[in-house]
Amino acid sequence: MDAAKPPHFTMIRGFHLADWFTIANAFCGMGAVLSVMAYLTGAHPQGLFWAAGLVPAAFIFDVFDGRIARWRQTQSALGRELDSLADVISFGVAPAALGFGAGLDGFWDCLVLAYFVSCGVSRLARYNITAEALAADASGKVKYFEGTPIPSSVLIVGMLALAAWQGHVGDAVWFGVHKLAAWEFHPLVLVYLLSGSLMISKTIRIPKL
Repeated sequence: MDAAKPPHFTMIRGFHLADWFTIANAFCGMGAVLSVMAYLTGAHPQGLFWAAGLVPAAFIFDVFDGRIARWRQTQSALGRELDSLADVISFGVAPAALGFGAGLDGFWDCLVLAYFVSCGVSRLARYNITAEALAADASGKVKYFEGTPIPSSVLIVGMLALAAWQGHVGDAVWFGVHKLAAWEFHPLVLVYLLSGSLMISKTIRIPKL
């Protein structure tokens, strides 16, 4: 009987160059989440700024993974799934965590943040199952997005970075705090509600570059 062969990290060895850029995307996204946690625990006072910087870094990796996959003609179902999972972390969970860390931590705020992430997940799932139908040619490149793409959340991250730089976080968050049915509500969280709703819209079509 032959001795059992060691695994040799078979799955990782099967990654293409573009997949490593996708992993770097997810790495930055998770780093952003951990930075917010460190800020909230007091372990890293600059955690919000680190988080706000890591999300755009994830965006850069996200842009390049698709371009590299098309350039090297290494697009695959695995790569598409990796990309979606990384995007959920970097452009869904991380921006929501950043909002919470910036002071959008009331009960209603948390519901909106959860809605935002859920919309992002739904948006990516719909994109994956319709990608082939929307493909422009044999290259598999999609001509347009239905609904705003989830990486558009970097705009929210930029807004929160500006707020943090000006000291408008926590109790000083822009537009203040209100009580709604005995629970706190920060009007600023409505940007997440708008962003999530635009992601799942089927009437908005944005050309994919």
